[in-house]
Formats: sequence, structure tokens, C-alpha cells
Amino acid sequence: MQTGEGPIRSAAYLPSTPDNVLWGRLPCAVDEPVLTIDSGTEVTIDTISHEGILEDQGRDPRRFFGQFGVDEVLEDAIALAASDVDHTPGPDGPHVVTRPIAVRDAKAGDLLAITVVETLRRVPYGVVSNRHGKGALPGTYPLDGEPLHSVFTPVVEGPDGTAHGRIGPARFPLAPFLGIMGVAPDTDQRPHSVPPGPHGGNIDIKLLTAGATLYLPIQVDGALAYVGDPHFAQGDGEVSLTALEASLRATLRFDVIAREDATAMFGTLAGPLAETGDHLVPTGLDEDLDVAVQNCVRAAIALLESRYGMTAPEAYAYLSAATDFDISQVVDVVKGVHARIRKADFA
Repeated sequence: MQTGEGPIRSAAYLPSTPDNVLWGRLPCAVDEPVLTIDSGTEVTIDTISHEGILEDQGRDPRRFFGQFGVDEVLEDAIALAASDVDHTPGPDGPHVVTRPIAVRDAKAGDLLAITVVETLRRVPYGVVSNRHGKGALPGTYPLDGEPLHSVFTPVVEGPDGTAHGRIGPARFPLAPFLGIMGVAPDTDQRPHSVPPGPHGGNIDIKLLTAGATLYLPIQVDGALAYVGDPHFAQGDGEVSLTALEASLRATLRFDVIAREDATAMFGTLAGPLAETGDHLVPTGLDEDLDVAVQNCVRAAIALLESRYGMTAPEAYAYLSAATDFDISQVVDVVKGVHARIRKADFA
């Protein structure tokens, strides 16, 4: 789906033109919003995958994807690669991220709820990459000292209408989501796009598919929300460095929850919290995976205390008996862990 073509669900539409995105950096407190909306507004956003446009892939998506027999490439990806948008590999991350969306009346200390209403594939293919010195096995892969190994991954439509990715003999289901969802931190310096933090950012939680909500503590007035890093699929851990990276058209609803109401619902959140139809999903982040797990456990205990009135020892015991703690990713410098607390257990 090229810019402006195909289904656009919302009246508010944000295309990924070079003027509307940052490349490798996240918005900060001093960035001007590219769009200002009221709480409760749905916005349809075109996102661009970084795979196929990066410098180590030639910064020419038409040529990169052409080697795999692709005839049509997204024009906004071509325009970004050819633009003078600032991007220096290393000092900057790889991700293409929207410039900030301001939400009227959002105040620091409130909570921003970003609900994924719809995700649509913009292309019938994606890429999984492993780069030298990165991934869970940096001393082993890529093989033979090559700096980059990119696996072109076509989407296969099944007779029942379901879509799968294909790598070698494997066929695996798609579950599209945005790896980056966040709010601006209270700083005048744009953060690197790779490590996640209390502001959200590159959290890579694969549960954030259509119908899920991410709650983020607002750090600056207006919230200054942003999204990017679209995926068609990801396994927990994202061990090779990237998952199935591919461009999406996503419709999101942005809701502000006042501080008092947020505290009553969730307690005091120190970082991102997700919610699906079945689960509450507290998170833990740290460069040390053991500490990330500990942070996630603490966040889960605090959530159960505030939301369900459990004592901390009760919550700790319940989490051990009934809750899965999953590794979100181990490849983004700051590692992520998320817990899946079944809401049905508290019906």
C-alpha cells in the first residue's frame, strides 16, 4: 500500500514522508509535534521498516528488494533513503520513527493509553537480519565474518485466508505489531532508537497486536507520542537481532488517563504496562537480564497489590504459581522481560 492508497480507517492520517519521521532517534521534549489530537482520537499511521533502506544494505530499497524479484517497492521508503534526513549508523539507531503526536490536555504524571485498533500489511514480504557483533550469538553469526546476513521472507497466503512467513522449509504465522511505541522523555536530547526505557520506545513486545493497549507514564505535557519499527512476526527474545521486519499501516487510539484514575487502576507505574484481552503485562528493563527479571517481578507485585488488593507475599506466591515471565528481547542493549498475568484468575 503506497502512501494514500488502500484502506485508511481514520480521518487523521499520518503518512511517512521524510518530513514526518525521524531516523534512528526518538522524539524528545523540545520536538515540535507533527500532529495534535484530542484524547480518544484514532490515527492511521504509515510506518516504514528500516530493513532494505539501511546503509549496509546499500540505502537503495529498489535495488535491495529487486535482487529478490520484487517489482514494487514503497515510494516513501525510496524517498526516505534518498533524502537528506539525518542518519549516521552507530550514533543513530536503525529505526524509522514518527515525529511526535501531541495529545491535548495530556499532563506529565498522567498515563497515555495507546490502543492498537488495526494493522494492515503494506507489502507482501519482510526481512530478518543478523549483523556482525549483534544478536544473542555475536561471536558465532553471521558466519565467515560477513558483516550482514539478511533473509528475505515472503508472505504466503493460505487457502483459508491466513498468512504465513516462509524461511526455508518453515512456515510460521504472522502476528503484526509495532516494536516501538513511546512518549517523549523529559530531555532536550533525542534518545537513540535502540534501547527501551521508562518512556517505552523499542520495547519489542509481540503481544501488542490489534486489540492490545500499551500504557505509558507521560513525562512531558502533550505526551508527544511516537511509533515505528513495524513487524509481521517475532519470537520472544528476537535472538538474531531483528524479527520479521516489514512495513505496516497501523491505526491507533490515543487516550489520556488522569493521574488519579491511573493510580487507582494500576498503582504508580514506573514503566510500560501492556494489556490484552486475556492478560495484564507488566514489564522489566535493564542491561542485565537478571535485573530485568527482578524489575518485572517487582512491577507485577505492585500491580497486583494496587489492582486486586493482594499482599506482597500473596502476589509473589501467585506469580510463582500461575504467571509466565517471558523474555521480550535480548538484543536492544537494554533487555526486556514481560509477565502475563491472567485477568480471568481475578474474575
